[in-house]
Amino acid sequence: MQVPILYEDNHLLFVEKPVNIPVQEDRSKSQDLLTFLKEDLRIRYQKPGNVYLGLVQRLDRPVGGVMVFAKTSKAAARLSDAIRRKNIQKRYLAVVRGRPAKDRDRLEDFLVKNHQENKVYTTSSHHKKAKKAVMDYELIGSKKGLSLLSIRLHTGRPHQIRVQLASQDCPLYGDQKYGVEVNQPGQQIALWSQKLALDHPTKKEKTEINSQPPNEYPWNLW
Repeated sequence: MQVPILYEDNHLLFVEKPVNIPVQEDRSKSQDLLTFLKEDLRIRYQKPGNVYLGLVQRLDRPVGGVMVFAKTSKAAARLSDAIRRKNIQKRYLAVVRGRPAKDRDRLEDFLVKNHQENKVYTTSSHHKKAKKAVMDYELIGSKKGLSLLSIRLHTGRPHQIRVQLASQDCPLYGDQKYGVEVNQPGQQIALWSQKLALDHPTKKEKTEINSQPPNEYPWNLW
């Protein structure tokens, strides 16, 4: 596994997550990012025994881009608190089928997850298990039946971007779960974690890390 390190200090580790790699061990028993990074830290710093690395955020298995991990328990606690208080800015790039009705908009939906199907659905606010999902998007450009969007998440619900855009009749390119009618097997989902901006847990300064999607279709249309 090749995992570019975007930034590292005593408390934080920012990496570029490869696509189609689970963040942590799952039922597939595939090599996962967290285990790989722990072993990498152990080797690079010649540490005996287990290495601490806190998982404070997640990306869906098919999604790539910037992720942050905590190298100390203090950093993990402060990052988790910042996420709860919505003090971490997350931006994504997405290529969708079609073109949204508006060039920029805020989408607010209520989502519920079917755990047996591992699938999320939009529902009414009265559903007892519904959770509110909020995101802003801005159209960057449209070509050949596809559109490139810049997205800012305000909540972090499972599959949120994929579900909310599919509900606007703009499913993500390559998404087999929420766009099976228009996507073909083998197409890579076009969703990328582009930016994380947060207050450093010990330095009291803003830390912003960026990552750009690969130079391949459909990203290279732009």
